Amino acid sequence: VQLVESGGGLVQAGGSLSLSCVASGRTFNDHTMGWFRQAPGKERDFVAALTWNGGRTEYADSVKGRFTISRDNAKNTVYLQMNSLKPEDTAVYYCAAKFPGHIIVPRAYEYNYWGQGTQVTVSS
Repeated sequence: VQLVESGGGLVQAGGSLSLSCVASGRTFNDHTMGWFRQAPGKERDFVAALTWNGGRTEYADSVKGRFTISRDNAKNTVYLQMNSLKPEDTAVYYCAAKFPGHIIVPRAYEYNYWGQGTQVTVSS
């Protein structure tokens, strides 16, 4: 599976951004999809993930109520809608995929495929 993220950019605190991740290659709709982020000098942290059919989602506590993950299997795309952004949300955001698709795990090392990342910068 090849993953390509888009939608990052610069936004003021309180604003919104929507990230997209398009998958190609192997079957997309049997994978769990996740979003992670990595700020400079920090580890790659779990943000959100959802199962193959979107039936179950999980979020990091820091983004609950502000971020929404979704997917469109017909378009091989997973989304991350980010609202009420804060300066501490600034990071490179990565899309990731793991198989099988009925399990959600917040650990980066369990994901098999990664995108190249997209920068999100939130100014105060």
